Amino acid sequence: MQTPLLQRQCAAFAAALLAVLAGGLVAAAAPTHATDAARHAFGADREAASFGLCEGPIRVSCVVDGDTFWYRGLKIRIADINAPELSSPSCAHEARLAAAATRRLVALLNAGPFTLATGERETDRYGRALRVVLRGGRSLGAVLEAEGLAEHWQGRRGDWCAA
Repeated sequence: MQTPLLQRQCAAFAAALLAVLAGGLVAAAAPTHATDAARHAFGADREAASFGLCEGPIRVSCVVDGDTFWYRGLKIRIADINAPELSSPSCAHEARLAAAATRRLVALLNAGPFTLATGERETDRYGRALRVVLRGGRSLGAVLEAEGLAEHWQGRRGDWCAA
């Protein structure tokens, strides 16, 4: 025979277990470009660092351009966007947009904790880690896109110099 205290403990455990299982089912069924992005919606953003512009050969946590940054020694390409090229722009317009996108990415990364979600592929052909960067479940790439500083990734680079 169970005591009332043991009954309450068993009921609390069963309720907690059901909540975890239900959360996992919801996360698994959620439509998303990043396979583990939905799981992070149930938890807090945990990644954070102090980002600046990348300079010199040693890169730990810094921003290369509007869609590439280093975080804790790992080179990351933001998987859901394409930003203008800072290192080799094709025209003056692309150079201006690239500089603005780079500054904005520094500000976004420094604005608070974020989550790095892995999508369909772990790395790109250059060996960079492919990640969607989320804060509060919203893509920081989508923020850059909405501000006109990036475009949604379509499998190839866009032309920032077209009229």
